[in-house]
Amino acid sequence: MNLDDTIVAIATPPGRGGIGVVRIAGPEARSIAAPMLRLKHDLQPGHAVFGELIESNPGARGVGPRGGHLRGDKPDVDESRADGCLACPSEPDPALSDVTATPQPGARIDEVVVIFFEKPHSYTTDDIVEISAHGSPVVLRHIVGLALARGARLAEPGEFTMRAFLNGRIDLTQAEAVRDLIESQTLFQARVAAEQLEGALSKRLQPVKKKLVDLIALLEAGIDFADDDVSVLPDRTILEHIHAVRGPLQELAGSFAYGKIVHEGLTLAIVGRPNVGKSSLFNRLVESERAIVTATPGTTRDLVSETVALGGIPLKLVDTAGIRRALDEAESIGIRKSMEALAEADIVLVVVDVSQPLAAEDHELLTQIGQETAIVVGNKADLPGAPLMLESQFRVVHTSAVTGEGIRQLRTEILRHLGGDRGTQPEAGFLTSLRHQNLVRDSLTALDSTDAAVDNKVPHEMLLLDLYNALRPLDEITGATTTDDILNLIFSTFCIGK
Repeated sequence: MNLDDTIVAIATPPGRGGIGVVRIAGPEARSIAAPMLRLKHDLQPGHAVFGELIESNPGARGVGPRGGHLRGDKPDVDESRADGCLACPSEPDPALSDVTATPQPGARIDEVVVIFFEKPHSYTTDDIVEISAHGSPVVLRHIVGLALARGARLAEPGEFTMRAFLNGRIDLTQAEAVRDLIESQTLFQARVAAEQLEGALSKRLQPVKKKLVDLIALLEAGIDFADDDVSVLPDRTILEHIHAVRGPLQELAGSFAYGKIVHEGLTLAIVGRPNVGKSSLFNRLVESERAIVTATPGTTRDLVSETVALGGIPLKLVDTAGIRRALDEAESIGIRKSMEALAEADIVLVVVDVSQPLAAEDHELLTQIGQETAIVVGNKADLPGAPLMLESQFRVVHTSAVTGEGIRQLRTEILRHLGGDRGTQPEAGFLTSLRHQNLVRDSLTALDSTDAAVDNKVPHEMLLLDLYNALRPLDEITGATTTDDILNLIFSTFCIGK
């Protein structure tokens, strides 16, 4: 990937919309964009300029207001591409042009707003021109075609963010946070990603890395300058340094349990025997009439699912068929799917009818489900009947899906199970990526090896190997030392234009 060429891509999602943005980044961004624009004012860094998108001769020089050259253009420079990429500079790419009409140079195509970001004060630290046109796919593709014909290259997926990383504007955790922010489904997920984008994880790791580097430096000095009266660290001091590094890393590794939930969400299955109000409860939690509700037992034959946000965490709710001895083949298939959903769910709501004594199916379900994943919902609390009596090990919430009684308490109980109540959230910079978690674990394993080596009186030269093994995974998190495989894995998941 050549970081010295100029790239172009549509930066807004596919389809039609009010606004579409084409981003051009690289040393020739202004000279490539200029011939296709007729602007009211000269481009100034950080200022939006209103103008027109016009048909241009791909070989024409950049023109500004009233035909003048844009500030900074160099008419005496040969702007043709040496590699002949995609199309000859003297003619537009036919695949991206309207072949049914003969465009006239200077003809207006659209009204646009153009923003110029001057290096190094831009997303990639390159010169960037962003053209905001109406969100017609035809117009946006034509802008890209004009840029390609003048020597730009179509950006690879994630190339803008990769350039920002390789140019030192962001580290690897921040680059990954860009993807998480784009893919966030809830506002809380977006806030967490924004914290990571600001460097929350890197800031949390920096003091740990500094302590580790300090220990490495002390051991290196003790070995290399032993003849110059540089003292060799005693074993007790080495262990104290190792423990000072291990403690914060263990806390960070422990944050992944909650971070994984925030990043990926959980699945909640609503199970129970027929006619206990599962679908009504599902509709209450979803806050819409998503599932069909009738007085006839066994109405639900297939799984019905919907994703909601609870405490900022994506929660996939699954309404299941009533579990009983099936009366026909269709119901039998539905019950089998219910059992599969129960086995795959992270949380299970076991719904029972509080107005009736527990049935055999209720007891059977409760014995199959672990206490850690089950929340028992005593539904139909608005009806007269004996109160539900269960063993104390089960968490029981009484609700009425008809009146809404207890729904708030049920949401609170689910949130407490997720660890999402405000009292248990970890500090900023917690782990949300499995890659980060594995690297922190690798670092802890190397520190454990160092501990054992100190106890076994291993020479300091060998201790340093374990310490470097502990440092390397932390470097890979922040991107200080990484491999092309890691970069390609991360940035290949980006969309073109970001």
